[in-house]
Amino acid sequence: MRTSAGLRRQIVLWMGLLSVAVAVFSLLGFYAFYVVALKRWPGIISEGVTPSGAELGWMVGTTLAALVLTVVVAVKLSRRILAPLNAVAQSLRQVAKGNLAARARHDNRAVGEAAQLVHDFNAMAERLDHMARERTLWHAAIAHELRTPVTVLSGRLQGLSDGVFEAGEAQFRSLLTQVEGLGRLIEDLRVLGLEESGHLRLQLEETDLASEVASVVQAFEPRLRAAGFVLALDLDEPAVAVCDPVRIRQALLALLENALHHAVPGLLRICAGVDGGVCRLRVEDAGPGIDPALSSRVFDAFQRGEPTKPSGRGGSGLGLAVVRAIAQAHAGQASCRPSSTGGTVFEVAWQG
Repeated sequence: MRTSAGLRRQIVLWMGLLSVAVAVFSLLGFYAFYVVALKRWPGIISEGVTPSGAELGWMVGTTLAALVLTVVVAVKLSRRILAPLNAVAQSLRQVAKGNLAARARHDNRAVGEAAQLVHDFNAMAERLDHMARERTLWHAAIAHELRTPVTVLSGRLQGLSDGVFEAGEAQFRSLLTQVEGLGRLIEDLRVLGLEESGHLRLQLEETDLASEVASVVQAFEPRLRAAGFVLALDLDEPAVAVCDPVRIRQALLALLENALHHAVPGLLRICAGVDGGVCRLRVEDAGPGIDPALSSRVFDAFQRGEPTKPSGRGGSGLGLAVVRAIAQAHAGQASCRPSSTGGTVFEVAWQG
C-alpha cells in the first residue's frame, strides 16, 4: 500500500506541475502577445468576438507548444516508471525459462518505487538461485551419505549369498549397524525437511528434563565409555520444562553423537536445568574446539569437521542441523561457544 501510494503521489505531482506549467505558459504567452501587438500592430487585434487570423495563429501555436511540452514530460515520466518494469518483466521471462541468473537493471532516474521493485525482484532471484544451488549440493551430499551404507550392505549381503562371508552374530551386528545408520540419516532428513517447510510439529508437555537427559545418557553411555569419554552429569532436580520430550531426546542424542565423532576422549559434561523460565541443555567436551572458519556454519546441514579417530567418519553432517531445527521449533536457539577447558559448549535454550 505504501509503495502504490508513493507512486500515485509521484504521478499526481508530475501531472499537477505539468498542468500549472501549461496554464502559466498559456497565460504569459497571451499576455505577451497582446502587449506586443497593441504597441506595435494594433490592427491585428480583433474588435469583435471572432479572433483575427493573427490571434488564431497564436492560439494554435500556443496549443501546439503546450502539447509538445506535455508529450515531452509524459515520455520522460513514463521512461522513469516503465523502464524498470520492462526490465523486471524481461528478467521474469528469463527466470520462467530456467535462467535463475537473470537480473533486472535500472538507472538512477527510476522512480523510487520502481527502483525498489527492481531491487526486490533481484533479491528474490538471488534467493531462488541460491536455493537451486543448495538443492544441488543437498542432492549430491545425500547421495554421498547413502552410498556408503548401501554399498556396505550390498557387499556384505552379496558375500553372505555367495558364501564368501560366514553367517554369524558378528556379521549380523555389522549389518544392523549399517541399517541403524540409514535409519538415523532418513530421520534426520525428515526432520530437516519438516522444519524447512514449517511442518515440524511438537507434542508439548510438562517434562522432567533431568529424567529425560539421564535416560538418554544411560543408553548412550556404553559407546561413550568405550571411546574413552568420562561422563559428568550436572542436572537440576526437579527441572520441569515444557517441551516435546521425544525431540529433546533426539537433540541430545545428536549432540552426543557429535561429541563421539569430533571430540577428543576425555571429560564430557552434560548439563540440564531451568533458570528463570529458560530451559537449557548443554554438552561440553574437552577439545579440540572448533575451527573459527567453521564455527559460523557449524549448525548448517552437511557441515562436517574432521573425525577425531583415524578410522572414523565425520558423521553425516546433519546432527547439529537437526539440533538447531528442534531448538527453533521450540522457539529457542542452538549455539556453540569455546569452553574454559579448550573444548566446545553446545547449548540448546528455549522458554519453558
